[in-house]
Amino acid sequence: MPPGQAPKKITPKSLDDYLEIMTKAVFQSGISWSVVEAKWSGIKEAFLDFQIGAVASMDDGAIDALADDSRVIRNRRKLAAIRHNARRMIELDEEHGDFTNYLRSHPDFWSLVKELRKDFKFLGEMGSYYWLYVVGEDVPPHEQFEAERSRK
Repeated sequence: MPPGQAPKKITPKSLDDYLEIMTKAVFQSGISWSVVEAKWSGIKEAFLDFQIGAVASMDDGAIDALADDSRVIRNRRKLAAIRHNARRMIELDEEHGDFTNYLRSHPDFWSLVKELRKDFKFLGEMGSYYWLYVVGEDVPPHEQFEAERSRK
């Protein structure tokens, strides 16, 4: 997102919605938001509108094909991470009876962020904050988040 502009929040209706926003956070890690935005429609198409079962089912050949696809940001590690994240999201949804239960099973924001970073690839503190904010989970105000983050 451009500096000073808050991203638009959504109300996730399925794991597909969680995966889509997480994928945007993954691609924005280390890349300008404007590059991600410019490629977003192609990324969404290449990842089958983020149908989580279809993404989780991608084999290595499909990931290799995406790494050669000009519609996407061709970072093979990030492309494989999206598949991993889809699989892990499905597992956590099943383990907790609902993905939201997983998100809300942590005592506070920072413990959730720590867990997200373990469970999902290419999701750092800032990506976790962005993702949680967009999907409507409780996050501290941005200024507080940055202050606490800088104290670590």
